[in-house]
Amino acid sequence: MSANPQDMDPRRATAQSDARSHTQPAPPGPAPSGDGHTQAPEARPARVGKVPRAAAVPGPRAPRRVHHTIKKIDLWSALKISLCFYVCEMAVIVTSIAFLWLVADAFGVIGSVEKFIGDLLSSKDFHFLSTGMLRGTVLVGLVLVAIQVVATVLACAFYNLFAELFGGVEVTVIQEDAPGKR
Repeated sequence: MSANPQDMDPRRATAQSDARSHTQPAPPGPAPSGDGHTQAPEARPARVGKVPRAAAVPGPRAPRRVHHTIKKIDLWSALKISLCFYVCEMAVIVTSIAFLWLVADAFGVIGSVEKFIGDLLSSKDFHFLSTGMLRGTVLVGLVLVAIQVVATVLACAFYNLFAELFGGVEVTVIQEDAPGKR
């Protein structure tokens, strides 16, 4: 080990070790000859045409385009996903209708509509049954969910049939590096 200040600088040490790893390995030390004397190592010529690689400079790479073809959709997966989607859609719609019903009742709109319908029917005691209307809305929603799920699965089955006959849908995906990862 030498006490050279250049050898103690960690940046230089890293640069030197990188330079050594990209160049020819060091020749072995002097080999002893048969009579006990050491011989000087032979000078090897440097590699011609081999240039050490420069460190890669981080920068944006060109996006890579990948073409995929969707040839088949699994019907069981389509059924599960569509069922989850349409049930959630129904829950959101029924909840929003119930909330709007409560807001309209708080502002007196429901009472005005009941009075108007009662006048049209010549009935003094016409009232909406809130729980009955909510139950009917949920039942209609469930019927619509069933219809939509069946229609989605049938559409997937037809897609599978047509994709087998004519090929699938070709999708081009552009893969870019994330800004933070290089």
